Amino acid sequence: MFWQADFYRRSQPDKSGQVLWDLSICDSSLEFKYEATCLQSEANSSWVASQIKQAAPDNLPDVIQVFRPQSLSLIEQAGNTLGIKVEATRRTAALKKWLEQKQQFTALDKPPPVPLSENIWGDKWSFATLQAGNIADFVSERPIPILETPDFLLPINLGLASTVPIPGVVIYGGRKSMLLARWLKESRPVALNYIAGAPDGLVLEAGLVDRWIVATFEDEEVSEAAALYQQRKQQSQGLHFLLVQPDDSGMTYTGFWLLQEV
Repeated sequence: MFWQADFYRRSQPDKSGQVLWDLSICDSSLEFKYEATCLQSEANSSWVASQIKQAAPDNLPDVIQVFRPQSLSLIEQAGNTLGIKVEATRRTAALKKWLEQKQQFTALDKPPPVPLSENIWGDKWSFATLQAGNIADFVSERPIPILETPDFLLPINLGLASTVPIPGVVIYGGRKSMLLARWLKESRPVALNYIAGAPDGLVLEAGLVDRWIVATFEDEEVSEAAALYQQRKQQSQGLHFLLVQPDDSGMTYTGFWLLQEV
């Protein structure tokens, strides 16, 4: 069972001048919701742990998902106390919806993107597409050492027709292919976006707020292909993929991720 949680200090003190912290806990369906407030002096992992136990003492979750970096440490400490795994993820749609309904702040400050290290960058890259109906076979019929295809991102579970083209990016990593794939796994990719500018670029959204420059380009044909890539994402409910392989022989693969804009 999964819960989603947020623990955050209010931006303004209350009428008496007290600084308050709000704890919000829910499940992915919003059928279960729990909220509590404490003073700044009480805002610690012990208080959070006590509230988690109070929320559902006989039905604690296996995992608590957290999207806010400022909440992560205290909730992780509380989770350790209770034997509950805490997962840092941007994909907490139910919690964010509930917080917005309560007019609580959900937008996060994101740093400017930084270039990938040359130590892990591959030989070349290209745009590609896979038909939605072929993705399951693609990943099941090939030995891919690093594979991230969560059920909720499978095209069939998003209600996408089998003929919908799913856009993606292929990175040919050469000898650095496994090094790059392992780095990506640790970084937890979320989305890979085309950003128009001078120059244009591809920016990888990863972790909770991390941003990485995957590629930059000024070639007009590449920019047109990038615009088409972004357009196809709009037609696929934001679903896209990232594939890392040593070369373009089609014989070996290193890593595959299904991604979706959050």
